[in-house]
Amino acid sequence: MTKRKWLILAVVVVVAGLFVVFGFNRDTQAQHFTAKVERGDIHDVVEATGTINSVITVQVGSQVSGSIAKLNADFNSRVHKGDIVALIDPALFKGAMLQATADLKNSEANLQAARANLEKAKSALVQTKADYDRAVGLTKDGVMSKQQLDLAKSNYEAANASVDAAAANITQADAQISLKEAAVTVAQTNLDYTVIRSPIDGTVVARNVDVGQTVAASLQAPTIFTIAQDLTKMWVYAKTDESDVDNIKVGKTVTFKVDALPKQTFQGVVSQIRMNPTTVQSVVTYDTIIEFANPELKLFPGMTAYVTIPVATVQNALKVPNTALRYKPPMAPEEILALYKRFGIEGVQSDDHSAAGEGGASTSAGAQNLPRAPKAETAVVWKLHPDKTMEPVKVSLGITDHAFTEVSAVLKGELKESDDVIIRSVVPKGQTLGGLRR
Repeated sequence: MTKRKWLILAVVVVVAGLFVVFGFNRDTQAQHFTAKVERGDIHDVVEATGTINSVITVQVGSQVSGSIAKLNADFNSRVHKGDIVALIDPALFKGAMLQATADLKNSEANLQAARANLEKAKSALVQTKADYDRAVGLTKDGVMSKQQLDLAKSNYEAANASVDAAAANITQADAQISLKEAAVTVAQTNLDYTVIRSPIDGTVVARNVDVGQTVAASLQAPTIFTIAQDLTKMWVYAKTDESDVDNIKVGKTVTFKVDALPKQTFQGVVSQIRMNPTTVQSVVTYDTIIEFANPELKLFPGMTAYVTIPVATVQNALKVPNTALRYKPPMAPEEILALYKRFGIEGVQSDDHSAAGEGGASTSAGAQNLPRAPKAETAVVWKLHPDKTMEPVKVSLGITDHAFTEVSAVLKGELKESDDVIIRSVVPKGQTLGGLRR
């Protein structure tokens, strides 16, 4: 029994010692989380969000004010060019047309009266001319006095002036007729505008008025209908970042999805990159226009499209996870720079590699609205050896799919497939990493 007690006591002491040793080591040694260096394909894409729109959308309005008397189209109605889609109550415009027509006829009658007055004035001129000529002869013969000659001359000159006045009245009457004809044309045009026709073949996507509603066109033409020309051929207006514009080529085939059909992928073609920039909180974007066919009319105007634009592809490339490119040992910057120098790595700042592989975009909440920095061309990854030592390796970066980045060349050190690279380290509080490979 005594030997058995001593044996149990020895086992307890050994177990306690192992527990203390392993517990102490676990608390004092750094824990590294790693990922494998792989070989595989990388597809670099530009992802953007856009809005689906019809190629041509026309807003049909009214050029005259009045109440809506009739609507011949509604939402989703198919219309053709020239079809009557709405009528505005024409009563006031018919009255204006009748008044303008009556004014025109009155002006035409005034013209006829002016012409008659001209003929009458010409006849009076002939009579007074004859009287004046006789008075001249009789005055020479001494039959008529000088006073009677002056009176005949005055009558002749007055008749001549009356002819000129009658001719001027005719000209004025002609001008009045032209003015009234213009008024008739305006009244007829306004009357015609009470009939609203479709300017294109298409589908009504919006109706903004109801029967009996009054529309006022005094300041601007009110919109009654919005008509999309052809919904079988549509566009996606995708907002693309300024850093991605140079990578997008016209004619490139792209894919996109919509919330309404999450399991279906649609295809389109980049047709245009518009040069008009949009700046929101210092972020500059450009509209990339994507054409696509919609023969089954599954997609509607206004839907949100999630666009994927392929940029480049590499096959069987050596690639590392982007988390490894962002990894930074928990050391002071001076210590990291000293380690770089020890392994022959030059021209790299202690925090340069923390932004590699993600275009320099910060993940902190305070930096989300900052402009994206240019993508780094080189980075430093930290390789973990079987003996738990670490080695910095400087690599040249290629394309990225935002999960993995291509290693186009190893500049300093050695990196091959299946090597372990550190993506995260957990170090006890108040301690720093040790055990670097020398």
